[in-house]
Amino acid sequence: MLIIQDKLVSDDVVEENFICNLSACKGACCWEGDMGAPLENEELATLDAIYETVKPFLSPAGIAAIEAQGKYVWFEEMNGYGTPLIDGGPCAFMAYDSLGIAHCGIEQAWAAGATHFKKPISCHLYPIRIEKFESLGSEGLNYDRWHICSAACELGNKEKVPVYQFLKEALIRKYGADFYEELDGAAQFLKNNPK
Repeated sequence: MLIIQDKLVSDDVVEENFICNLSACKGACCWEGDMGAPLENEELATLDAIYETVKPFLSPAGIAAIEAQGKYVWFEEMNGYGTPLIDGGPCAFMAYDSLGIAHCGIEQAWAAGATHFKKPISCHLYPIRIEKFESLGSEGLNYDRWHICSAACELGNKEKVPVYQFLKEALIRKYGADFYEELDGAAQFLKNNPK
């Protein structure tokens, strides 16, 4: 376990390798699972504000689910808000491209310059999941292993890219460049000074 600033970072975040391999998994993390993508409180207002801009990038089924359930839904299991699901399955903000690969409609809108918001930070940070320690005023960053990401693990191992390096942009977005530089320094120290 590493302590970077006031965050607890699992060793797996710096020791395991990972590179998303969309051509292999087809974006399965957008349709697998039984809960929507976790949302931070400030993201709720953002989804309200950008929905009409993002709507053209969504599927008819996604639009129907959002308009029936709302732009976010409370999930008891995660004790927080998440994105709504289409019939208990895919994320309502998901859309398929011409190759049948799932993409985030919010991110497609962002890539087209239609919105400033790239996608929920929980999606951007995956396979890192954040655990909040309210009583400590801190957070833990854990590597979430999921069988649907086996091709990402294989590609990461082949290219020798640790989870945290793959997620550099997302980690800087969430915690800032100083946090990332400290994490990278600790990871390099561990690599050069094995246990």
